[in-house]
Amino acid sequence: MKVFFKVESDLKALDQVLRYFDELNQPWIPRQDWLQCQLALAEGFTNAVRHAHKELPKEIPIEIELILKQDSLEMKIWDYGFPFDLNAFLQNKRKNVDQFAANGQGLPILQKIAAHLSYLRTEDNRNCLLIVKHFSKLKHSELINE
Repeated sequence: MKVFFKVESDLKALDQVLRYFDELNQPWIPRQDWLQCQLALAEGFTNAVRHAHKELPKEIPIEIELILKQDSLEMKIWDYGFPFDLNAFLQNKRKNVDQFAANGQGLPILQKIAAHLSYLRTEDNRNCLLIVKHFSKLKHSELINE
């Protein structure tokens, strides 16, 4: 199952992003995994608005593609900001850990949630944040309670 949409580069569009996300929810997806994916999508989108599109008009869209598979969810968020070296940022964050810092905690959280996390420049001069979350296996008792 796949969903693709564009939204304005505005934090107010987060509700719309999460409504699209909720359309993909399936009873077989473990609740904790679903909530982690929701958090990752919200973090990725708000980072695109606050950082990548900080100097851009809100009419320049942020594009999102969600691909639901039986065992995982891929989330792709495209922005038009300047390139950013995600790996260098995360390495620097690990060296200079400040658990009480007000900013900069979102990307390390994304790294913990995701099986794969990347932020790459595309040929059409956009950036694509790719977040892949593999679902944990449901226990038989969890299937009965769903």
